[in-house]
Amino acid sequence: MPDLDAAFAALGDPVRRALVTRLSRGDATVGELAQPFGLSQQAISHHVGVLRRSGLIEQRREGTRRPCRLRVDRLSQLGGWIDEQRRAWDDRLDALDKHLADDGTPR
Repeated sequence: MPDLDAAFAALGDPVRRALVTRLSRGDATVGELAQPFGLSQQAISHHVGVLRRSGLIEQRREGTRRPCRLRVDRLSQLGGWIDEQRRAWDDRLDALDKHLADDGTPR
């Protein structure tokens, strides 16, 4: 997946994770996103920029408003990568369990 590192780095910040959570409930402007955080619009704009550059959100113009929207397709890609890793490790751990359960007695 292209730019996997940027997306995970963006989600490494608790404010940005909270913004993603908020945007999962619907679109919002930077001003609307800033309200519950007690942060300036400038600080929220910085976090929005990081999320936008990582491809996790998009902004569009609606007259004078610039609402942010979560890119669910991008989150699904991240989730798919995580699921692949989980399956691979489950397979490895199952093989290890089988190996450790084998007492070496011929069958």
